[in-house]
Amino acid sequence: LVHTAFFASKVEHESKHCNGKGFQRPASSAFDRVYTANQNCGHTYPTFLAVLWCAGLLCSQAPAAFAGLMYLFVRQKYFVGYLGERTQSTPGHLFGKRILLFLFLMSVAGILNYYLIFFFGSDFEMHIKTITSAISPLLLIP
Repeated sequence: LVHTAFFASKVEHESKHCNGKGFQRPASSAFDRVYTANQNCGHTYPTFLAVLWCAGLLCSQAPAAFAGLMYLFVRQKYFVGYLGERTQSTPGHLFGKRILLFLFLMSVAGILNYYLIFFFGSDFEMHIKTITSAISPLLLIP
């Protein structure tokens, strides 16, 4: 929520500097960059929340929380990079996709473990938690 409020305040700040009324603004590349970065971050946020919730609930809370914090940091880096040259936002974008993939794979592992327990009585929860705890620090590598 604080993250979204920060992005929205940046859009409002740039909007006030455009001296336009309503949506009919003169072409302002600074406003366009801020607005586009805000829209991009807003579009990925529901996906992030869904995979974060599923990964924490179905797999392991600590690695999911760590990945969630890393994702918020990366989106901040993406947003700030987008304010400069658009090529500066690329590392943040790619890093964010990798974190979302990690959270998605954690969710899938949790679902598979549930079905293994249900159909075969085999519980791999401890193994999955160990693996995700070992892999989560690798998210720090850019």
